[in-house]
Amino acid sequence: MKRFQTILIMLFAVVANAICGGTVAAMAGFSPVVGAVALNAVAAVSPMFGIQGLRAGLYTEIWTGETIKAFRNAAESIGWINKIRSFDSAVAKNNTINFVDLGGDPTVLVNNSTYPIGVESLTDANKAIGLDKYQTKATKVTDDEVRGLSYDKKSTVIERHREAVDQEKYARALHALAPSQNSTATPVLETTGAAYNGRKRLTVQDVINLKEKFDALKVPSHDRVLVLSPEHVNDLLVQDTTFAQRYNNTEKGKVINQYGFEIYEFVDVPRYNSSNNKKVAYGTAAANTDTTASIAFYAPRTMKATGETKAYVDEPDTQNQEWRYNVRHYFICLPLKEEAIGAIVTAKASN
Repeated sequence: MKRFQTILIMLFAVVANAICGGTVAAMAGFSPVVGAVALNAVAAVSPMFGIQGLRAGLYTEIWTGETIKAFRNAAESIGWINKIRSFDSAVAKNNTINFVDLGGDPTVLVNNSTYPIGVESLTDANKAIGLDKYQTKATKVTDDEVRGLSYDKKSTVIERHREAVDQEKYARALHALAPSQNSTATPVLETTGAAYNGRKRLTVQDVINLKEKFDALKVPSHDRVLVLSPEHVNDLLVQDTTFAQRYNNTEKGKVINQYGFEIYEFVDVPRYNSSNNKKVAYGTAAANTDTTASIAFYAPRTMKATGETKAYVDEPDTQNQEWRYNVRHYFICLPLKEEAIGAIVTAKASN
């Protein structure tokens, strides 16, 4: 609605400027077309002509459009999150998603001889999930900077806000996909390789052990994703020639299809407490007991959703003479159930 109102205001201003400019030009003996074009050109760059609020409204629409475009396209460079099913179309106006939490499966009778068979209820429930809200603090760009710098600082500010939010939301997404602790449905294993820099290296056998856990859970063999930490990628590079050869031919963040997983590399992996292999809460300050982990998940049992994205723009005023910009963005990524997710935690090497 706001966008529609802004367009109407803009069109009205253009028509008003055209009539005014054309009339003045005709009275002065010039072509009305020249006058109409000239006054609209002046109104586009000067706050003294045209309808009040036109420039600010139009600029806000431009920045908002560019911001939304940036956030929508950013995931193209993050291969593992592209494997996750998008629920964007299910996001409600209040940036929430409503799921049906299935109560269970019907009882299966084999070679039954007792009748009546019996009746049971499968109780389902609605489950509402609110999207996380990401906001950036405003960045200012003064008119002096706009005039004096040799580059378009406004554009770089928009890009940096997008990158900052992307970095945060993808790190939080992978953290959410990581199991809280070891269980039958969510295996958390430790690395078992040779000691190196105070830790045990990841081995090919460690990855195969995680595959065996997924096999035992009857997780379908397709769409299994493994997101390796950089140190675990390095461990495999020094011990597996095939992995190293295929790693050197990576595209778009995807490392390789091997060991039963689609393998990706990501820097901001979750941390675990090495004393009990429990996941450290997101945003917690690093501790000596922390260790990194690689995360595995079955993509069809995960979800992601992008909600509202809004840019806020302050035009220069009489006192500050500075442009300000920040964004609000809604996004979430979660496992649909606490199952078919796993981790390989870097074990500490004994002294």
